[in-house]
Amino acid sequence: MWNNLKRNKGGLIGVIIIGLMLLVALAAGILAPHNPNDQDISQRLIGPFWTLKGSMDHILGTDNMGRDILSRLIYGSRVSLLVGFLGTMAGGFIGVVLGSLSGFYGGKVDNIIMRIVDVQLAFPFILLAIFIVAVLGPGLFNIIVVAAISSWVRYARLVRGEILSVKKMEYIEAIRSLGAGDIRIMFRHILPNVISPAIVIGTLEMARIILMEAALSFLGLGVPAHVATWGRMLSEGRVYIVTSPWLAIIPGLAITIAVLGVNLFGDWLRDYLDPKLKNA
Repeated sequence: MWNNLKRNKGGLIGVIIIGLMLLVALAAGILAPHNPNDQDISQRLIGPFWTLKGSMDHILGTDNMGRDILSRLIYGSRVSLLVGFLGTMAGGFIGVVLGSLSGFYGGKVDNIIMRIVDVQLAFPFILLAIFIVAVLGPGLFNIIVVAAISSWVRYARLVRGEILSVKKMEYIEAIRSLGAGDIRIMFRHILPNVISPAIVIGTLEMARIILMEAALSFLGLGVPAHVATWGRMLSEGRVYIVTSPWLAIIPGLAITIAVLGVNLFGDWLRDYLDPKLKNA
């Protein structure tokens, strides 16, 4: 796997980006030069160090409240990665379980689950997210719930389709004729053969969830206001886009690079796990 990754430049770049993000998030307390919430009005809107009014004490400058941009950027990576990872795991678990039940048992179970999927897909994603946050209220846990609810349908449809084709194969019939029960057939012989596409979907969903968290924070519906997030930094910086463009450009670049890294990794993982693409 490592040798294959080294030959794929895009996948390698994606892994490096994700690794650096994890390192920065885990070592935020060490790497951040200032407290991300410390305000100093006398130091407001200082430019990055490469500008005329820049300062090496604030390498990426300060915002309208005098808070250090670099420190807020570092701590903001924690929120993005936490929401992206936990939202992906929760949505994937729910989707794989419901998709497996739908595809394996069929009939009424399949009809009920797929009609729920159809109803949810009929709603625009951002409206669904806003509705859920408006009902549950802002907060980190609630954002993860939104991510899980908005993403499980993709796993469910994918896993259902894969199971519908796998459960009709001869080896499944042979195992059933030997007396194996539904649970053993499902977890020992079907899921291992259909889980790879779900893993690939998970990497791409993580990128989408990072964007979702940024969008909700941009709209003021994300985590509480005192928590530094890239989306909120972008929202606060747009007011000063003409006079202090770095306030919006820097968090925007952080979001772009993070999503790019996850997508590059997902593209490589798809090629690695899909035998059809591997042999093409």
